Amino acid sequence: MSDTQKLRELPAVHEVLEQLAPSLGRFPRALIVSEVRRAIDSARAEILAGNSGEPAAIASCVERALALLEEPSLRRVINATGVVLHTNLGRAPLGPLSIVPGYSNLEYDVAAGRRGRRDVHTGSLLERLVGAPGIAVNNNAAAVFLALHELASGGEAIVSRGELIEIGDGFRIPEIMARSGADLREVGTTNRTRIDDYRDAINLRTRLLMRVHPSNFRIAGFTARPELRELTALGRERGIPVYEDLGSGCVVDLRAFGIQEPLVPDSLSAGVDLVSFSGDKLLGGPQAGILAGREELVARLRRNPLFRALRLDKVIYQVLENSLRNLLLERWDDVPALAMLRQSADQIRERALALVARVPQLRAEVTAGESVIGGGATPEQSIPTWVIAVTCANVVDAERGLRAGDPPVVARIADERLIFDLRTVFRTEEEDLLSALRRLQSEPRP
Repeated sequence: MSDTQKLRELPAVHEVLEQLAPSLGRFPRALIVSEVRRAIDSARAEILAGNSGEPAAIASCVERALALLEEPSLRRVINATGVVLHTNLGRAPLGPLSIVPGYSNLEYDVAAGRRGRRDVHTGSLLERLVGAPGIAVNNNAAAVFLALHELASGGEAIVSRGELIEIGDGFRIPEIMARSGADLREVGTTNRTRIDDYRDAINLRTRLLMRVHPSNFRIAGFTARPELRELTALGRERGIPVYEDLGSGCVVDLRAFGIQEPLVPDSLSAGVDLVSFSGDKLLGGPQAGILAGREELVARLRRNPLFRALRLDKVIYQVLENSLRNLLLERWDDVPALAMLRQSADQIRERALALVARVPQLRAEVTAGESVIGGGATPEQSIPTWVIAVTCANVVDAERGLRAGDPPVVARIADERLIFDLRTVFRTEEEDLLSALRRLQSEPRP
């Protein structure tokens, strides 16, 4: 059939509607009409593009499209990669959520009977947790932007060249600084910056001394960087605030588990006037950017008009409040990211062996491996683990099949085998993972 004939064969909208009428009564008519037109336009575009084959049946395309619209796009995924803060899978995993239905006291002081502030729900928890008052905005890039806009707009912020990092998805510190209205004054070199470099750069336009924790990379070898207390002493000497972007937001000492990250309270104790960090990395909560420090600086940030534009909504406040409370009360098992990081390699090995024993025909081996934190945190630091390594007839097809399951299972491929790391698999997900492994067990052997 020629392309001209194929175009003539395309049905009219009313013809498709008559065909679908008996089966799609649960959908609004306007939506059905829109999807029918969309399907016809798509088929016409395929024909005009010269693609071979017959155009797909319009009615079937519409039925599939409407069925997809009924299903939530955001869905649960089993993360078997061993990457705890998996950026593409939502970074810090969240535990069970209990969202307050209906109305809430988001900005209402129930006791006083008047308007309140939404950040009171996290403020007291945050202050007790890190030792300084704080506020939250919608992510850490927003926190950096707000801090620079309020404290350095129209002046200069001094930063080491070795700290001019890209924080992910193309967002770079120098570009954020430029948009904030602050001028960047670079000091030192990529690998070596001394305290005198900061001292010599201070001038009448200096508004801020900024330090950026290189959480997503490491420079090794011939390097130098001032101690934090040196920088804060210089700030006090010259009357200039010192601001540190810590990125990963570690508030719990994880050194016993092989994780070396600066602690937020330690920076504040060293005299830093303001810190910022993420809520969905090592803090283990939802996406948020947190600013904490000297009371007068935090008050200035809260009064900045941009704070309203960058503030959190009621759902995120509920999740963040819950996360901060669990951290403050040291309920580690209720903070999934921390619970995963605190698992020992032996515990994971026992879980892996028990799971493999239930699929005896699976061509699998439990072997030593490495988990990583991910999320742009602690590069070059890994955590010992044990993984299930599965041999498949076609490892690429097998991996694709796992992602097509319900729920999808995301694993790694290494050495032509599928790798499953139970560190990032909740115990409540093991039965679903077992079903996926049983499907692999039934595949033809290589």
